[in-house]
Amino acid sequence: MEAYNQAITEIIRQRFSCRNYDPRPVEPGLRDQLSKVLAASSTGPLGTRMRFELVSAGKDDSAALKGMGTYGFIKGAGGFIIGAVDQGENNMEDYGYLLERAILFATDIGLGTCWLGGTFKKSRFSQKISLKETEILPAVAAVGYVADKPRWFDSFIRRRAGSDNRLPWDELFFDGTFRTALSVDSSGTFATPLEMVRLGPSASNKQPWRVIRDGTKWHFYLQRTSGYGNRNTTLFKLADMQRIDMGIAMCHFELTVREMGLSGEWIHSEQGIEKPDELTEYIITWQQKD
Repeated sequence: MEAYNQAITEIIRQRFSCRNYDPRPVEPGLRDQLSKVLAASSTGPLGTRMRFELVSAGKDDSAALKGMGTYGFIKGAGGFIIGAVDQGENNMEDYGYLLERAILFATDIGLGTCWLGGTFKKSRFSQKISLKETEILPAVAAVGYVADKPRWFDSFIRRRAGSDNRLPWDELFFDGTFRTALSVDSSGTFATPLEMVRLGPSASNKQPWRVIRDGTKWHFYLQRTSGYGNRNTTLFKLADMQRIDMGIAMCHFELTVREMGLSGEWIHSEQGIEKPDELTEYIITWQQKD
């Protein structure tokens, strides 16, 4: 696993969706560092195989982003992180986990980034990574130096998406059951990892993650937004971004836990906890270890 120069909690707080970049190329030393991290990102925590590459921005790349709503408004990015992932039960979660880990590394070395979700099956991005018939490219990330002065449009997009707002604890984290909210004070040493989950980026800022404490287990659930998945996957032909969002949540949680010296592992351990509605899906569990 890559080493960060700063505390992971500081990196998570620093990261933001940068849509306006200084057009100068990323210096070779930083490109090499990021490329090495991507080369090592071959298997997700749930076992899915994938591959990532850092590619320079081309004049025709903007065409691959058209028709994707606010995702398409990127100016001056020096490059893109692109990835190819195999089909699999947890492929979107694994993809989100590994790409977010690389994005946090890019943030740590002084680069701006922005998640761009979609299906790039026939795009220039898929050509650059030689996408196979059995693979999909569900999201890319713009990378580059942050422009000195953000465009007014950046602020508009952030306000429209609610990117500066986060749901409160009592809507995200629970104790034993979805009917009992988990307070910050009663979370103990796991208050910080959960806060890093709360601060994670998500598609359209839907924040679909829900976590239940169950003794020494932390169950992660996906709370789907009604109509959001069908509309985006069918009408706009986007990947299942809410599952990718769960991978981002897993990444923030695990990196923070490990930095704090707490041990554990991801396991499938659904406990028959009553779900609030049919839009709630069990994803994975973090099992604490002594």
